[in-house]
Amino acid sequence: MSAVVATDAPTLSVGSLHVSIGGSQILRGVDLEIRPKTVFCLMGRNGVGKTTTLKAITGLMTANKGTVSLEGETISHLSPEKRALMGLGFVPQGREIFPQLTVEENLYIGTTARGRKPKKEEVDRVFTLFPIIKEFLPRKGGMLSGGQQQQLAIGRALLTRPKLLILDEPTEGIQPNIIDQIGEAIKMLREEGEMAILLVEQYLDFCKELGDDFCILERGRVAANGPMTGLSEELIKEFLTV
Repeated sequence: MSAVVATDAPTLSVGSLHVSIGGSQILRGVDLEIRPKTVFCLMGRNGVGKTTTLKAITGLMTANKGTVSLEGETISHLSPEKRALMGLGFVPQGREIFPQLTVEENLYIGTTARGRKPKKEEVDRVFTLFPIIKEFLPRKGGMLSGGQQQQLAIGRALLTRPKLLILDEPTEGIQPNIIDQIGEAIKMLREEGEMAILLVEQYLDFCKELGDDFCILERGRVAANGPMTGLSEELIKEFLTV
């Protein structure tokens, strides 16, 4: 008998997540709740547990305790592959483009692995968001700039039809004009209302412009959270400035 999924549930709910690496406690009871159709910014200085949180959510890292639920259905026990099939789309740091494959092969590799051909309108949406991908389809992925690879990685994730798109440091090491394009793409995706977006980002202005809600981590714990309008200068100074 299939589980009943609450229609009004948060897109993602994380409860009391604990993660240890090599005997060191990295996450100490992290709680997150991401509302449908919103951009949620997970923030904090380097080394506070942001990427570990994403890896625990996607199943790439095993949590010692805690729960992860997608649209009301618990996915904590599932493998990374099954979590992806349930609707998690993950663009990690480093982008993980296959340099010897063409841009076209990189773009479709996720859907090919699932035995599904994306619809024309899904591909057209990626080309609308990132026109350079269509222009560079025959090129090898390794020939693209870092920013172009980031656009390709996001496009590849979108073709998997995610319920939650997870972006880990999408502006890191990228030229300003492509940062602007990625920002505009995130705005468009939010307006379409087909997914929520979980964004880990050090670029404060990027978060303030795009985010609906925020959570700040400090030493593996939630130090502050709420609507982006509540991100005060006091919180920025205490937890985000270097």
